[in-house]
Amino acid sequence: MMNILVLPLFQMSSGHHQVADALIYSLQHRFPNVSCEKLDFLSYCNEQMERRVADFYLRWISLSPHSYEWMYQRWMKKFEQPAMEPWLLYFEKKMKRLLQEKKPDLVICTHSFPSHVLQRLKQRGAITVPVINVYTDFFLNGIWGKTAIDYHFVPHEEAKRSLCTRFRMERHRVIVTGIPIHEHIVPVQKIKRRMNKHILVAGGNQGLGKMKQFLKNANHSQLTYSVLCGKNENLYEELKSWNDPRIRPFRYISGRAKMNELYDEVDAVVTKPGGVTMSEVLAKKLPAFTLSYLPGQEQMNLRYLRKKELIYFLNDNEPYDQQLLRVLMDDEEMNQLEKRMKQYWLGCEKTAQEALAEWIEANIYATKKR
Repeated sequence: MMNILVLPLFQMSSGHHQVADALIYSLQHRFPNVSCEKLDFLSYCNEQMERRVADFYLRWISLSPHSYEWMYQRWMKKFEQPAMEPWLLYFEKKMKRLLQEKKPDLVICTHSFPSHVLQRLKQRGAITVPVINVYTDFFLNGIWGKTAIDYHFVPHEEAKRSLCTRFRMERHRVIVTGIPIHEHIVPVQKIKRRMNKHILVAGGNQGLGKMKQFLKNANHSQLTYSVLCGKNENLYEELKSWNDPRIRPFRYISGRAKMNELYDEVDAVVTKPGGVTMSEVLAKKLPAFTLSYLPGQEQMNLRYLRKKELIYFLNDNEPYDQQLLRVLMDDEEMNQLEKRMKQYWLGCEKTAQEALAEWIEANIYATKKR
C-alpha cells in the first residue's frame, strides 16, 4: 500500500481544494492500492487559528483590497523565498509530527505555504519524503518551495523556463501540466457558433463584483444567462424574485460532472480569473470575460491571461451585453481565440494525473524489484 498525503492550507473552498480533489479522484480510480488523504495543514496545526486566519483573510480582501494588493506585490509575488522567519519553527515542528503520524510515501502540495515548510525541512535533511508542488494559478509566488522540492507541476512553459533558469533545476523535475482540472471536465475541440448566446455567470459565492449591475443591464434579446450563486442564498433568492425568463440562477454545484454539463450548454463565461475556473474554461473552449477580480492572485492571473489574449475585460463605459456580442459574433476573432487556446494546451507536456500515475508506477515497480 502506497500512502499519499495532499496538503492544501485552509478549510474554505478554493482552487487548492479543487485541484487536490481532482488528483485524489484520479489516483483512487487508477490505483486501488494507493491510499490518498487530503488534510488542510493550518487546521491540523490549530483549528482555531485556521478559522481566525481565514476570516481575517476574507475580511481584509473585502474591506481593504488596496492594502492587500500592496502586501501581495511587496511580499508574496516576489519570486525569491522570504527570509528565515522565526515563527516558521512552530509550523516545522507541526509538519514533522504530521509526517511521523501519517508516514506518507509522497506529499503533494496544492498550496504554497506547506510547500515552503517542507522545503525548509528538506534543505536541512530533517525529512526525505518526496514532495510535488502542484501550482493552482498562472504564476508562481515566492512562498512555494523551489530547489528542495522533488517535482513541480507548472501551468505553462514560461513557468518551467523561470524555475529551470533561476534555480538551475533539471528540466525533468519541472513538468508543464497546466492547472489540473477534474477528469469529469471533458475537453472539447471547438468553440460553439450559435446566433443566440447562452452566458454562464460565475463568482456568486463570494459575490462577484458588479454581478447585480451586470445582470440588471443585461437587456439584449440574443443573450440568456445561467448564474452560479454558490452558497450565496441571498443572491439566489433575489435573482429568483426577478422572474426574468432570461436569467436562471443555480445554487452551489458540487459535482464536476454536473458542472461539465452546464459548460456544454453555454457559449461563453463571465467569471473572476481564478486559476482552476479559467483552466476549466480553456479546456471547454469557452470565450471568457471578466469585469472584476480579487487583488493578489486573481489580479496576477488576469495579467497573464490578458497578455496571452485568453480573456476579455468588460469595461463600464459601454453596455456589457453589447461588448459580449461584439466579441462573440465576430467570426474572425473567435477563430483567433480558438488558435490561442490550442496554443496554450499544446505547451502542456502531459496532465498532472498522467504525470502522477507515471511517478507511482515507477515507484511501485522499484519497490517490487527491491
